[in-house]
Amino acid sequence: MTEHDRLFKELLSTFFIEFLELFLPDLANTLDCGSIRFLPQEYFADLTAGEDKVVDLLVEVQQAGEEVGFLVHIEAQSYVEQDFTRRMFFYFARLYQKYLQRVYPIVIFSFDQPYREEPHCHTVEFPNVKVLEFNFTAIQLNRLNWRDYLNQPNPVAAALMAKMQIAALDRPRVKVECLRLLATLRLDPARTRLISGFVDTYLQLNQQEQQVFQEEIGRLEMNNQEDVMEIVTSWMKQGIEQGAKQASRSLVLRLLTRKVGELPEDVRSHIDGLSLPQLESLGEALLDFASLLDLTNWLEQN
Repeated sequence: MTEHDRLFKELLSTFFIEFLELFLPDLANTLDCGSIRFLPQEYFADLTAGEDKVVDLLVEVQQAGEEVGFLVHIEAQSYVEQDFTRRMFFYFARLYQKYLQRVYPIVIFSFDQPYREEPHCHTVEFPNVKVLEFNFTAIQLNRLNWRDYLNQPNPVAAALMAKMQIAALDRPRVKVECLRLLATLRLDPARTRLISGFVDTYLQLNQQEQQVFQEEIGRLEMNNQEDVMEIVTSWMKQGIEQGAKQASRSLVLRLLTRKVGELPEDVRSHIDGLSLPQLESLGEALLDFASLLDLTNWLEQN
């Protein structure tokens, strides 16, 4: 799974209803929120491309007052792909065949260019008959203006403004507005980190833009300034901790290799999962190791 796929899947699965409320309010208002069930990933062999394809997000839902549910299939498409509408139809047909339920297909186009409207219909027709007309709901972020979402009290708006149509000079301000909106939502720390991490990934500023970003924060009202700076400070702290962890891990791995020899892949993976305090403890303990067995025993106990 690419970083893009992971970020969008985390965002949409965490804020599924909020996503529908933002872009498809008529559908969201009819759903029984207690019926939402996220289904396992679906893998399909793409015989034309010779590779497996994975459905990004598949959710089973029910409309209020109805006993029969349906599926919402969401794809996050980060690049232009020839015959993409055909691939969406293949997904639809296979899901419909497997689950025997109605399928509501949605695509989020998140690439920066081109700006032209992407096709959202796949047809098969002859001069005398239209055999097939398959449509899906398309949300093309680079054709949406971020200003239209400034005052939407919605976490998905706070995240996806970072991928909308933004003039080069507006990039620092948009990042500030994403964080300002996020701060007003008063989400729990984990969800705040999810949104702020999404924004920071897709709106990385150069040094000059970073200076404008700080100036824009200074123009906010005092209470908003404090809330936004709290998020920015958490980014800085997280970056410092991540850098320290990577440096510590690299040093420990070098020392372990010298002490006990080449490390098996499963042992390296175990070490990758250690926290910074655990890595520091391992760095002290390894001085007494004489063999790989000493290391594996330490990992089991810690």
